Parts: sequence; C-alpha cells; structure tokens
Amino acid sequence: MNKLIFIYNAESGKLNALMDSLHKLVSPSTYSCKLCELTFGSFGEKNNWKEFRENLEVDTDFMHKDEFLKLYASKFGHKFEFPVVLAQTELGLEVFIANDELQEISSIKVLMDVIRKKIELY
Repeated sequence: MNKLIFIYNAESGKLNALMDSLHKLVSPSTYSCKLCELTFGSFGEKNNWKEFRENLEVDTDFMHKDEFLKLYASKFGHKFEFPVVLAQTELGLEVFIANDELQEISSIKVLMDVIRKKIELY
C-alpha cells in the first residue's frame, strides 16, 4: 500500500466548513459525513485523531468529495459512496474502509483500531 486516501462527504471551502460546523451543532443526527463526525469536533480536528494520523507509518491524503472527484474520478472511473477511505496500491485504488463500515464505527478509538488492524493486513 502506497497511501491511504480519506475522503470526506463534504465540499471544500471555508463557507462549506462553516455550514458543516453549524449543521453538526444544530442537527448532528442528520449530518451526512461519519468520517467528519468521528475526526472533527465543532471547532476543528480532534487532538487524538491528529496525533494518530501524524504517527501512521503510511502516507495519507485527506480530501473533500469535490477535490477527490476533480483529481481522481476521471482517471479511475470508480464510483464510491462517500465518506470512504481508499488504499492506493500498485493495482490502483481499493476500498480500505467502505461507507457502510464507517457508519457502524461508534468512536474515534474504534476508527483508529480498525485502521491499525487493516494496515497490518496489507
């Protein structure tokens, strides 16, 4: 595995970030990005997540949905349900953690454990 690519089900930009933060505060049960919910609080990235990702022994990229589609969709033709975590390998992009699996993850600790275990399998 060359890299993990984390793709949020959110659009890039400061206005979109502000709207997402408000959505999480006002109506968290209807927020559509489980990856955002797990890794970010109302005012920024969670400290334990930041420390974890900075110490991963694999390269990582973090993208919003629109950024990913602009960079990768035309090259690979894949259609993914966002949010998703992909592994970039010699064979191309592979699903590392699918959207439905992300929806079942209950905490940042569980997410970090899942990532550690899956990296061991590669």
